[in-house]
Amino acid sequence: MENKNPIWFGTIDLQDIIALNAGTLSATLGIQFTELGPDYLVATMPVDQRTKQPFGLLHGGASVALAETLGSVASWCLVNRELFIGVGMEINANHLRPVTSGFVTGICAPLRKEGKVHVWEIKILDAESNLCCISRFTCMVIPRR
Repeated sequence: MENKNPIWFGTIDLQDIIALNAGTLSATLGIQFTELGPDYLVATMPVDQRTKQPFGLLHGGASVALAETLGSVASWCLVNRELFIGVGMEINANHLRPVTSGFVTGICAPLRKEGKVHVWEIKILDAESNLCCISRFTCMVIPRR
């Protein structure tokens, strides 16, 4: 499904995003992009042997990887993709609730989307829609090499 909403640059669809992430850390962690909304991006990640820490809980680093992936891709969707990419400058995350199985869903929405610095809020929810992590990600838009 194409998204022609003004928040995203030009036309882009979920298949473009899925293709972008093939063979990356996202694929290794099982991150799957599921929705490109009018002003948000959604992806899921399994809570399994790839994403758990030794004590059986979702690893905080895996949650941060999901958040940064969502924010970077969302910035990429906002800019002229032939000329620019988004790279991480800073990320923080508060891990609010443990998750031991199933999937988590990350929902990424803009806090600032103008110019060369984008700021994103990423909420990560468990299968019961409980907020388990909240993250803020700052992304720098740079020329594509």
